[in-house]
Amino acid sequence: MTRILFEESIPQGMAYFSVLGEASPFHGPSLDAKALPGTDYLAVRSTTKVNEALLSGAGQLKLVTTATAGTNHLDKTALEQAGVPWRSAGGCNAVAVAEYVVSVLMNAHRQGKLDLNRITVGVVGAGHVGSALAERLHALNIAHVLCDPPLEAAGDSRHFTGMDTIMDCDVITLHVPFVKDGPHHTVDLLNAERISGLRAGQLLINACRGEVIDEPALLTRLQQPEAPLVVLDVFRNEPEINQALLPYLWFATPHIAGHSVEGKLRGTQMVYEHVCEAMGVTPELTMEDFLTAPEARHFDVPDATAEALDWDTLSDLILSVYDVSKDNELFRRDTGKEGFLNLRKHYPARRECCAGFLRLAAPVSEGITEQLSGLGFQFNFVR
Repeated sequence: MTRILFEESIPQGMAYFSVLGEASPFHGPSLDAKALPGTDYLAVRSTTKVNEALLSGAGQLKLVTTATAGTNHLDKTALEQAGVPWRSAGGCNAVAVAEYVVSVLMNAHRQGKLDLNRITVGVVGAGHVGSALAERLHALNIAHVLCDPPLEAAGDSRHFTGMDTIMDCDVITLHVPFVKDGPHHTVDLLNAERISGLRAGQLLINACRGEVIDEPALLTRLQQPEAPLVVLDVFRNEPEINQALLPYLWFATPHIAGHSVEGKLRGTQMVYEHVCEAMGVTPELTMEDFLTAPEARHFDVPDATAEALDWDTLSDLILSVYDVSKDNELFRRDTGKEGFLNLRKHYPARRECCAGFLRLAAPVSEGITEQLSGLGFQFNFVR
């Protein structure tokens, strides 16, 4: 009998893995090498550190797969030495993080902090998340540029710009992996020099890893006159974050940018498919087996002949799906270690735009149709 161990926080883990063999959940931090003998497949999240000590009990382990986009909790060297392949759910939460950034932009419009018709957004990192964000910025007709030296060096055909250009953008949003060293390391990508040049009116968003920003330098800049707007979903030393920084942030959230229902379940779907592939069986389950049907609602378009929806209408629509300001309010109630962990653990169910089915009173222009589709909405026309 195939034996599969999966971290208990993986959504619908038992439903997915029990169809493949003997499936058993475990509490992430408590897993040790004694649990691995006899285990064929191990599915984890970021709270499980897969290292040399854990792998000493690997025995017949055929695959380690993580239901997260990040992989810093996996010791790749130890896995290679143990002869155990690994996979990740890269891209599982890309849409959710992109919608987090869009929600920030819609709040900036609502509060009169940005003129979305006149800004340029600098997207640092053009992988899964950066690409998903670029698609939505295109749908919104918001000017944007991409910066990703590793992809550029690898021959990606898209047009890229450098960090000097990025630092001059009205909005700077970070979506890079945590890379400690090498020619494209991302630790302190926004170092003291770059941070000191941030100006009033600029908006900085970090929804990737806290280590990408020099936090002491950021705090110094925010305490000075004409400080930029800053939104942080990630921090150094999570969950024990620098409390002195919080009063100076426009929005602060506890590493939940990617925590949509679809994003987390997509991670489960991907690790399930990884195990299926390793077993040589065809996947039978899909996300639709576990997701509720999209909620249908009427959506009134002020001018169906317009080339695009106006910003007030767009912000009403997008923020009705996800409003980052509400997460900011929840987090501000308790920003300590326990508050950080509790909000992540008991995060309210949040759906993506694809879960909203819009019923339009009449056909709309091709521009509006493309805009709604580009944002992920499903829709039809009713009389």
